[in-house]
Amino acid sequence: MLLPTNRRHKAFTLLELIIVIVIIGIIAAIAIPRMSRGAKGADESAFTGDLAVLRTAIDLYAAEHGGSFPSGTAAEVLAQLTTYSTAAGVTGAAKNPATGMIYGPYLKAVPPLPVGTKKGDSTMVVVTGAATVPPSEETNGWWYNSTTGDIRANLADTELGDDNRPYNQY
Repeated sequence: MLLPTNRRHKAFTLLELIIVIVIIGIIAAIAIPRMSRGAKGADESAFTGDLAVLRTAIDLYAAEHGGSFPSGTAAEVLAQLTTYSTAAGVTGAAKNPATGMIYGPYLKAVPPLPVGTKKGDSTMVVVTGAATVPPSEETNGWWYNSTTGDIRANLADTELGDDNRPYNQY
């Protein structure tokens, strides 16, 4: 049996290669912006979740302590949320029913701020009184008002979420 002598070499033409490259470019132009927005959306979802956990812990503390919110210095507020306490708010590392150390802990730790210029900061500034807007010049990540129990991100009004609302107003 004889093989044909004029075989044609099979390969892609230049036009076919250009068409494939253009299609890949179009797909990349659509996909890359969506992926980058996904990271910001994930940070914002983590932020709203962390904020809900913090607010729930503060509300639970108040419910178990006669309506009083955690108060004092930032270290004292942290201790009241992360260790055991008495009805009067005295904290201790171990549960002790004999001394009334039966409440809490409400958090394992304060979560780090997942958004903004203070991303990763889990420290807290504590204010009292009628202050309603976080003083963003502070270096702390979270802002807490011990009079009202309000906790927010300690960020400037110019740091906005996906809905163009300042993070400190969530």
